[in-house]
Amino acid sequence: MLAVRLHEFGAPDVLRLERVDDPTPEPGQVLVAVRGAGVNPVETYLRSGLGARPSLPYTPGSDAAGEVVAVGAGVTAVAPGDRVYTHGSLSGTYAELALCAADQVSPLPDAVTFAQGAAVGVPYGIAHHALFSRGRARRGETVLVHGAAGGVGIAAVQLALTAGLTVIGTAGSAEGRRLVLSQGAAHVLDHTSPHHGQQLLEFTDGRGVDLIVEMRCDLNLGVDLRLLAAHGRVLCVGNRGPQNQGEVTVNARDLMRREGDILGVMLTAIDEVQLAAVHAELAEGFRSGALRPVVSREYPLAEAAAAHRKLAGGHRTGKIVLVP
Repeated sequence: MLAVRLHEFGAPDVLRLERVDDPTPEPGQVLVAVRGAGVNPVETYLRSGLGARPSLPYTPGSDAAGEVVAVGAGVTAVAPGDRVYTHGSLSGTYAELALCAADQVSPLPDAVTFAQGAAVGVPYGIAHHALFSRGRARRGETVLVHGAAGGVGIAAVQLALTAGLTVIGTAGSAEGRRLVLSQGAAHVLDHTSPHHGQQLLEFTDGRGVDLIVEMRCDLNLGVDLRLLAAHGRVLCVGNRGPQNQGEVTVNARDLMRREGDILGVMLTAIDEVQLAAVHAELAEGFRSGALRPVVSREYPLAEAAAAHRKLAGGHRTGKIVLVP
């Protein structure tokens, strides 16, 4: 099979398409023919050598959608020919075939395309975990989704709306703001404007918001605290830059006055049972159409480097997907 491989860490051009042996599922494993592979920011960090370094060589990716080719002994939940999406992989998903543990695949409804299915695993998993497990979001509350036009942002908007929350989004481009409005947000702000915080307070009659889903804590955390309502929660989903960067000035009094919370969110911190519960809850939303991933661009597998450069360029709308 063809797979994208890394033999060294570095710029996007270290991603190279190579021919490797087809994997064979062992007991408890599933082999998936990949029809689309989601590209996530974490894969660009790992490729660059930031944070934890996978053993070289390796194939990136955890999110994909496709058809089951074969299953190992003991696997009964899926069978060859089934449509599935992955939320984890043993071999990496930037490939024609992906080997997964049985609990890393979930059924893909017929109404969801393979490209859309490739946009589910990380974006919808982390948005669900942030809003409901960490943020304890409740019907009637108001949530600000910073960076609402990206993959995680769109997932957060849709999940919040299905739970009965009022959504305010931000996006850095006119295209992104139109997309967020089309998803059902009550209001969308330009986060490149120095006045967007004041505009949010005006929209909420000075009250602020109950939750903030924050993709750029390294930029916005200090300001976020001044936008919270009483007992509000900031959900730290994203933070760019090397581990010794990303520092931001925070005035603790802004948090104290509101008796607010700053909560870290990381999908890898939850166990397999919790993750399975998340995807079981997502299933009904995909079947009903309330959850509908937005794919902005598809790249051939051979152009994985171009996909990584696009992802790093900012002002993204929707999800980038690789197609073998």
